[in-house]
Amino acid sequence: MPDAAASGSQETATVGVQRSIEPSALSRLTRYQTYKRRWFFLLVVSLLSCSNAMLWLSFAPVADKISHYFQLSMMEINWLSLIYLVISIPFGIVATWILDSFGLRCSTILCAWLNAIGSVIRLFPCFPFLGNYHFLYFMIGQSLCAVAQVLVVFSPAKLAALWFPEHQRATANMIATMSNPLGVLLANMGSPALVKKEEDIPLMLGLYIIPAGVACLLSSACIWESVPPTPPSVGAATSTSEPFLSGMWILLRNKAYVILALCFGGGIGAFSAFSALLEQILCVKGYSNEFSGLCGALFIVFGTIGAFVLGLYVDRTKKFIEATKIGFCLTTLAAIAFAVVSQMQGQMVWIAVVCSLFGFFGFSICPISFELAVECSYPVGEGTSTGLVFVIGQIEGVIIMVLLQALTIQRSSRGPSICQLQEDTILDWRNSMMLLAGLFCIYSCIFIIFFHTPYKRLQAEANITYRPHSAGKDVEDGALAQ
Repeated sequence: MPDAAASGSQETATVGVQRSIEPSALSRLTRYQTYKRRWFFLLVVSLLSCSNAMLWLSFAPVADKISHYFQLSMMEINWLSLIYLVISIPFGIVATWILDSFGLRCSTILCAWLNAIGSVIRLFPCFPFLGNYHFLYFMIGQSLCAVAQVLVVFSPAKLAALWFPEHQRATANMIATMSNPLGVLLANMGSPALVKKEEDIPLMLGLYIIPAGVACLLSSACIWESVPPTPPSVGAATSTSEPFLSGMWILLRNKAYVILALCFGGGIGAFSAFSALLEQILCVKGYSNEFSGLCGALFIVFGTIGAFVLGLYVDRTKKFIEATKIGFCLTTLAAIAFAVVSQMQGQMVWIAVVCSLFGFFGFSICPISFELAVECSYPVGEGTSTGLVFVIGQIEGVIIMVLLQALTIQRSSRGPSICQLQEDTILDWRNSMMLLAGLFCIYSCIFIIFFHTPYKRLQAEANITYRPHSAGKDVEDGALAQ
């Protein structure tokens, strides 16, 4: 009996050892490769996102000329930008399902064609033989581009996860994510430069078709697969993304994810409202439209720099939570500073500095927060986890924009205002700016105090030992794992 017991114990121990060894043995048989064409895929997605953002805000910098040339009201012109936010709410959920169910290639090509077709339809009002349906054509074109937006905005995290190795994911996500505000910058600079007089509007609309068409051509002709032949990392190889509906249910029960989605989504909404209303906020204090455009450009340029620097740092240190919490605090301080200096006259230098810092700290945590959303929600699909954050941000953006405008106070005295309005009264944005600063304080406090999560994807990768192919070097396109 003792011998039998010992034999049984030995067999049990042997089985246990075999089970513990088996995953490592299997993992050592797997080689992970990176392909150079991952950078081309990233280029196409970045160009597509940049083009889409250019189409979004192409009307806003020359709204007065567009309004007069096509006989549209300013409310109609504003709707050409607001439609992006409205459409992204219902179609955002559909986009996450498409991305996780049909893959990156399908969603990218669909996005590219919607974007290109929408850009062409926007040119229809310039042809008199098509009838006097200017606003209808514009809205159809902008609506198609808005649907394309939700497809491309959700792609960076999934692209980084499936095509890039672990030490390049945050950088790849940063490049694709920040191409969207780059498009906003190009629209703010390009539209006024192209439209010196109303007769230049058809030229502007035509030129914006070019980047959309190039992105459509490249995605349709040169992207052949959603995933590489061999995964670049353990995370990509062992990804077991949940089905869409069950994944959504898991996210809604994930406390850390809900906190991140509400706080970071609120930040997205606040930034959208800030970008759309900046010119109106500053013109009532005597600042020119050119200066407002400069502040918007500084906001985006310094934000891109901040995102690049922080992306490289987090790629090496993996300190997602620490970087995001510190960035939230600094963004809140910049929001408070803007609420103060924007209500003063003759403070051009300080307003420019504050807008630069606002963008530097705020935009820098955007791609990191999307990566953090994937980390805290793993193994839910990357498209679902990042897409839901964006949808929540768009909902909060609409609410914030409505609240900011509702809190304005009409003043009968024009004072230093140089706003070109038909009404005799001007708007006082003091209460609105206090609300904006207060919202950032609330978001940052909730996030810093209550957000805690393990890095689930990194932990899953750390539990598996693997050997990169060719010492981690890229392989040529078409090479397969040995």
